[in-house]
Amino acid sequence: MDWLSELIAFIRERPDRFMDLVLAHLRLSFLALGWALLLYLPLGVLFSRLGRTGANAAGTISSIRVIPSLALVFLFYPWLGFGTLPALVALVVLAAPPLVVNTHAGLANVDAATLEAAKGLGMSSIQVFFRVQLPLALPVIIAGVRLAAIEVLASATLASFVGAKTLGQYILTGISLLDTTYLLAGGIPIVVLVLLTDLILSGFERIVTPPAH
Repeated sequence: MDWLSELIAFIRERPDRFMDLVLAHLRLSFLALGWALLLYLPLGVLFSRLGRTGANAAGTISSIRVIPSLALVFLFYPWLGFGTLPALVALVVLAAPPLVVNTHAGLANVDAATLEAAKGLGMSSIQVFFRVQLPLALPVIIAGVRLAAIEVLASATLASFVGAKTLGQYILTGISLLDTTYLLAGGIPIVVLVLLTDLILSGFERIVTPPAH
């Protein structure tokens, strides 16, 4: 376990730098996820209202998944320059598939008979959406948020290739110096952040899932 003691000593020698990178990583990730939620959840709702056209549009956005994260980070560099902005835009784009696809799927797959029954009780379309359709679709939507959050937190590491401040800077330094301690100082916190995010959102997903009858 020499690597662990070396890692702890490494962090203790430079705690301010370590925390600065952790917080920068979280700021960039949460900012990207926030913009993604604002953009793509309404888009998923819209697609769920458009029938086959919406399904095709959601499928098209899903194809973004085939683009490597690193390629997407570099894609915006020629237009947006060096630093946080191209990384932020790339991360927002990377979050699109799970948010759009899951929002569309969750809403579109709510049983039509249930919606008709709600309308038969005198609910307006808005009431049916917020009181029936959205609560039933919420577990699938939260699953999409969880996948997007994991994608963004993990891919934010690559933002250091275009000059954004993240834990990826430790990894880049470790690669250039062939120093395992730097690699672990960048990699282990990212793994911990991803696992914690997955655990928290999985728990929330279970809470909003209606009990099986």
